[in-house]
Amino acid sequence: MPPSSQAVAEAAAFRSFANGYLREIDPGIRIRHALTDGPPAPCIEWNLRSRRLAIRAEILSPSLCGAQAFGRLWTRHLHEPRWRPVAPMRALQELLGEAYARTDEGRGDTARERELELLGRVLDSYRETARLLDLAERGAEAETGFIAAERALVFGHWLHPTPKSRQGLTTWQARAYAPEEGGTFQLAVFGAEASLVRHDSAVARAAPDLALDLLGPDAAKLGLRADEIALPMHPLQAEALMLEPHVAAWVEAGRLRRLGAFGPRFTATSSLRTVYAAESPWMAKFSLPVTLTNSLRVNRFAELKAGVAMARLLAKSEFGTRHPNFQILADPAYLTLHSPDREESGFETVLRENPFRDGAERGVATLAALTAEPLPGRLSRLEALLRQVCPEGSAARAQAARTWFARYLDCMLEPVVALYDGHGIALEAHQQNALLDVASGWPERGFYRDNQGFYLSESARPRLLRDAPETGAIASLYFPDGEIRRRLAYYLVVNQIFSVIARMGHDGVAREETLLDDLARRLEAMARRMTGAGRAFARSVLDGPTLCTKANLRVRLSDRDELASGDGTGNYIDMPNPLMLRAARGEAGHALAS
Repeated sequence: MPPSSQAVAEAAAFRSFANGYLREIDPGIRIRHALTDGPPAPCIEWNLRSRRLAIRAEILSPSLCGAQAFGRLWTRHLHEPRWRPVAPMRALQELLGEAYARTDEGRGDTARERELELLGRVLDSYRETARLLDLAERGAEAETGFIAAERALVFGHWLHPTPKSRQGLTTWQARAYAPEEGGTFQLAVFGAEASLVRHDSAVARAAPDLALDLLGPDAAKLGLRADEIALPMHPLQAEALMLEPHVAAWVEAGRLRRLGAFGPRFTATSSLRTVYAAESPWMAKFSLPVTLTNSLRVNRFAELKAGVAMARLLAKSEFGTRHPNFQILADPAYLTLHSPDREESGFETVLRENPFRDGAERGVATLAALTAEPLPGRLSRLEALLRQVCPEGSAARAQAARTWFARYLDCMLEPVVALYDGHGIALEAHQQNALLDVASGWPERGFYRDNQGFYLSESARPRLLRDAPETGAIASLYFPDGEIRRRLAYYLVVNQIFSVIARMGHDGVAREETLLDDLARRLEAMARRMTGAGRAFARSVLDGPTLCTKANLRVRLSDRDELASGDGTGNYIDMPNPLMLRAARGEAGHALAS
C-alpha cells in the first residue's frame, strides 16, 4: 500500500530540515551499522547534547554535493544503549531544539518564542505539502511547458527548513493565487492621478503604455480620465492596499480610484507574485502581503530602478547576440505611486518581457522543477527527459546523461561566467531563476530571470558607469569581486549545477563522481580560455577548500527576513568543496595504485 500524503509530507519535512542541519549546524558521524530491525545500511548519527539524545538516520540515497535522501530513523537516550524507531516530525523537533541550543539564537529572552515560531512554520509547511500532494495525486501525469513546470514544485526548496510556508495566504485564496493549483484571475486596476505616478522604461514606449498592453483589449474599457494612468495590481495586494491609511487618503481625495478587474486571466508562476498569461507580451511582478519561506515579498524601489538600468546596460552590451543559446529576461519598466513619507507605497510593479507565448512556452522548464524530488511512484522530470532521448537502457542512458549534462553546461555555466568575465555582471542564477528549453529532450537554450539578482563588479565600475551612469546611485548593486565569486559559486554551482548532479545520482542515471569530473574539466578549460574575472571565478571553484552556501536554517533560527537584511552578507556560510574532495580522493587512489 503506498504511503499516505501525510506520511510523504512528514518525511519531506524531515529531509529538508535535516539536510540544512547537516550542512549548517552539524555534519554528524557517518557510520555503517546493522540495527536489529533491518540490514546494514549507511547512516548518519547526531548527538544532541542539549536533549541528551542521539538520532540515527538511514541514508537511502547519498549525495556528494546535494541533499541526502533519508529512510528509517531511530533515537536513544545518551545513557541507554537501546535504539528505538522515531517518527520524522518528532526527530525534526529534537534537531530544531538542538539547533537553537548550539547557536547564539538559543540564548536570550526571545529564544523560546523564536523556537516555537519556527516550529509553527515547519508545521505550516508540512500541512501545505500534504495538501498539495493530495491535489497532485488527483491530477494527471506531469504536463510539459513553461507554466506546467512553474506549478510543479510540490516539495519546494530541498534545503530550506520551511519550504512551503506561506503566511498570509489562506487555503481558499491559494485555490486562485497559488501556482500549484492552477487558478486564474484578472488583475485589479486602479486609476491614479498622473502626478502621483512614478515610472520608467528602458524600451521605446513608456511604462503606462506597456501597462495597457498588459491588459489587452480590456484597456479600452477602463474609462480613464484625461489626467489618470492605469495601474494593474495583483488582487491580493489590491485588497491589502485598500486598508492602508495613505491609500485611503488618496481615494478620499479623488486622486486614486479602484476601477475593477480587467484584462486576460493570469496565473501565478513559481514565485507566486510574478504572474503570466500566455497571450500577454508582459509578465508582471507585484509586492504581496504574504511571507514565503523567510521573507515578506515586497518589491523595493531600488530593485525597480535596477531592473530598468540593467535592461539598458545589457542592451548596450550586445551580450545576447554573442550568446544566442542564453537569454536574460529583461525587467525593462516599472510603475508605482509616490508617497512622500515612505520609500515604497505598495504599488511597486515590475513589467517583465514574456518570450513564452505563441508556442514558445513548449518544453521550457525551471531547473527547480527538473531537479525536484519526484512524486511517489513517478519519475523526476529530468529522468523522464533522459528516458525520452535515450530509451535503450541504463548503460546507454548513463552516456546520454553525460551528454545532456554537457549541453546543459553550454546553456548555463558558459554564458553566465562569460557575462561576468567580459562585462563584470554576475547573476543570482539559482535553480528557480534558471530555465531551460528542453522541448527536444536536450538542453537547447538557457534563460535567466529576476531583477533582484544582479551583482556588478567594483573593478568594472568605471566601464559600467560609462554605459549606465544610473547604476552608481542604486543601493547594493556593486560588490567586490571576492564577494561576487562567493555568491556566484553558491547560486550557479552549489544551488543550480549541483542540483542537476544530485538529481541524476538519486535517479541512478549517472554517477555523481563522473559528473563532478566533467564539471571540473569544463571549469579547467574555461580557466585556460578566460583571462579576467571569469578565470578567477573558475579557479576559485576548482581550488578553494570551501564553497559558499546559503544559511537558510540559520536565517530562520534568527527569524530574519533575508530580503530586508542589508547587503545579505550574513545569509551565507561556507561548506566543504565537493570538487576539492573529489580531487583529493583521486590523488589518494592514484598513490595507492602506484
